[in-house]
Amino acid sequence: MFYSKKLKKFKSIKHCFFSRKNGFSKDLYKSLNCGRGSKDKKKNIIKNLNFVSQKMLVNKDKLILMNQTHSAKVVEIKKNNYKKRINSDAIITKIKGLALGVVTADCVPVIIYDFKNEIIGCIHAGWKGASSGIIKNTVNKIRRLNSKNKIFASIGPCIGKNSYEVDLNFYKKFLTKSKKNKRYFSQKNKNKKLFNLRKFVSDKLKELKVKVDHVNHDTFKEKMNFFSYRRSFKLKQNDYGRCISVIRLI
Repeated sequence: MFYSKKLKKFKSIKHCFFSRKNGFSKDLYKSLNCGRGSKDKKKNIIKNLNFVSQKMLVNKDKLILMNQTHSAKVVEIKKNNYKKRINSDAIITKIKGLALGVVTADCVPVIIYDFKNEIIGCIHAGWKGASSGIIKNTVNKIRRLNSKNKIFASIGPCIGKNSYEVDLNFYKKFLTKSKKNKRYFSQKNKNKKLFNLRKFVSDKLKELKVKVDHVNHDTFKEKMNFFSYRRSFKLKQNDYGRCISVIRLI
């Protein structure tokens, strides 16, 4: 389990970037796989999510997860919708006693807190979501609830800049959006670049005047601690687990 030093100082919230340890799943999914979209046994995923709920000190029906699709959609969780299936890549709430979770396996989990207005949120930021506006949409949605705010974000474990190989088409696609995007790439060889997803997400938050800290771990390299889609793909495994990151208002 990993924590933001900054978020730890706020007494009105509880948060955690969970590792893959201390769960009930076996084999590929060993052990705290929280990915309901994986092919893991449902009973193990339920046990894992129950463990997370206990750690966050909430009832299991108060741990709110999303059906994530790499979109730019943000949903505010209210009393009338928290039990419904939520199709989005970010959620925010003002309701105390609810825990908001995001699952990742290389993508960036972002936990967000407006400490002036006691609004929490979490964001699933892969390259698709981040480049199509999920971060801006989330921050704007918080600011629409109250324009006088102080927003802080913690960027959790994700694929590291030296692990994220991309082809030249991927690189060119980013440059057509903006020439400034060149700064997120370094040369691997003549056919491959390395992409700094963490910095890409961090800069999007900073451009919106959000204060940021990092829980800086590479999910691809640290196989004992984290699941990784890319590592599983490289090993020709037919599926992969997901880690969970959670925040709640006390």
